[in-house]
Parts: sequence; C-alpha cells; structure tokens
Amino acid sequence: MTTVQETDRILNVYKPAGISSYDVVRKVKRLSGLRKIGHGGTLDPFAEGVLLVLMGKATKRMIALLQCPKTYECILRLGQSTKSGDPTTPVVDSSEIPALTPEILEKVRQSFLGEIEQTPPRFSAKKVDGQRAYKLARRDVEFTLTPKKVTIYDLKPEIVDASNIRITVTCSSGTYIRKLGEDFALALGTVGHLIFLKRLRVGDYRSEDAISFDGLDSLFESVEQTVIA
Repeated sequence: MTTVQETDRILNVYKPAGISSYDVVRKVKRLSGLRKIGHGGTLDPFAEGVLLVLMGKATKRMIALLQCPKTYECILRLGQSTKSGDPTTPVVDSSEIPALTPEILEKVRQSFLGEIEQTPPRFSAKKVDGQRAYKLARRDVEFTLTPKKVTIYDLKPEIVDASNIRITVTCSSGTYIRKLGEDFALALGTVGHLIFLKRLRVGDYRSEDAISFDGLDSLFESVEQTVIA
C-alpha cells in the first residue's frame, strides 16, 4: 500500500511535444489515484522537456519551484513570423534575412543579457479584462499587454544555417521564450518564430534525469495506490 510519504513527491517528467502540460497532470492523477496534483510551470503544447508534477503535500512547493531559474534550448527560424511565435499558427509576415556572422550574434547576445523588459506574447495565458490573452488573440481582438522585467542569466546563440539559429538560454521565472525569439530576430533586422523548444532544466531538475511520459505507466503499475484527499 502506498504511504503518504510516497505520494508527497515531485516527479520530473519529460513532456513530449504535442500534448498539454495538463495532459501530463491528468495521467498522473489517473495512475496515482490522487486528486491533489499540480505542476511547476506550464510548457506550451508544441514544446518538450522538463515538467515538474507535484503530488500531495509537495504542491506546497509550487511557488518556490515556479521561481526557479530555467534553461531552454530552441531553434529560431528567421525570415518568417507567425501569430503565435511558434509553428502552431500560419506565417503572417516575412522579411529578408541578413547575413549571419558570429560577431553579429555576439553583439545581439550582449544586448539581451541581464535584466530586460519583455512584453508577454499575445498568445499567452495572461489575463486581459478577465479573459486569457490567447483566446482574444485567436479572435483577432485588439488589446495591450504591459511589459515586465525578466532576467537573462546566460544566452548562447549558434548559427545552424542561413535561416536558423539555435539558442540556449538560462532565464528567470516568467520569461517567454517565444517572445525572446521574436525579439532576437528583430534585433538582427528581420522577423522570426520558434520551430523547436525544449526545457532542459528547472532549478536542479534536468531533462536527462526525467521520466518519460510513457514511463509513468511502469512507475505506478507495481504499487497499489491509495487515494489521498
């Protein structure tokens, strides 16, 4: 029989692309029989990587985990922008791509380090007059989001080819990587959107140590679960 201590835990789950963060929470709820389950920071459906699932009394650590620095790897496609800043919506604008050099990338990189102001993307969960911004954006409703300060601790851009840049970034909680990609492209003199996004780390929790989404079944199948209210 599962003890309270065994159910009060944090699962480091590798969320695959194509499902929502709540899909992972829903599966853990079903397998564990617990109702008190949350997660330590949403990942967009198109993104993959570390998703911390908090079980039982471990949900009390949610605020602390949400405030942990996070590390991401993304691929920024230059020359094309989409409504959402990722590949889930159509291309809405295009622009010529300037020649890329390590020197140019380094100059732009330096401008993003430290504390910066970032305007949340229109396709985000931010609330505008009580409604989620992404719902308004899908209906093409005009609205304004207030910039906020975030911190970029480290940022490493690498040229993949003439139209793609790989960026590894360590940042504070609340940083939108899709918006960071769009802003980085603008700083290069073009437009862009992310075609790949992976969360490598949340605090001390790393993607290489995460259990796979499919592996959750075997994690729970050998233990008789009890429902903890």
